[in-house]
Amino acid sequence: MQVRFKLASAATILDMATRLVEALAIPVYVNDRADVAVAAGAQGVHLGVEDIAPAAVREFAPRPFRIGVSVGSTGETEAVVGADVDYWSIGSVFQTGSKPDAGEPIGIRGFRALARRAPPQMPVIAIGGIDAANAGEVLKAGADGVAVISAVFGATDVERSTRRLRDVVDAVGPKRPF
Repeated sequence: MQVRFKLASAATILDMATRLVEALAIPVYVNDRADVAVAAGAQGVHLGVEDIAPAAVREFAPRPFRIGVSVGSTGETEAVVGADVDYWSIGSVFQTGSKPDAGEPIGIRGFRALARRAPPQMPVIAIGGIDAANAGEVLKAGADGVAVISAVFGATDVERSTRRLRDVVDAVGPKRPF
């Protein structure tokens, strides 16, 4: 579960993340804000290319705190290839309405090309426009997992949509745990 509220205050994000950490039996990550993630007791942070550098986060949040990064181009992969991170999120693979600044979709070929640039054993997650209809395709292209927003929270039946997505992921299976 990722807490992602781009325009919310640190206090609001902290409150939400803390509540989720206390209530959920799954890992909680905070988007962009490593300081808030640490304060909330979250398992990790997800960083974009314009966020604080992973090396700076490691200085105040050593392992087992986890760091994930987003990459969507060859240049972005080059910037993080040697970074001490736990996973790469690659995309936007498909068109997405939940992140207007995601840029042009890279498609399956683009995903595959960027995933090949990941260090050996680095889990790669497909992001951007992923749903039950295309999740199997990105998993077969090498994704170890998928990240979704609209596929679940844009659905009229959140539980049913989540179960359908989970069924696809379980059927194809991740390549390695992350």
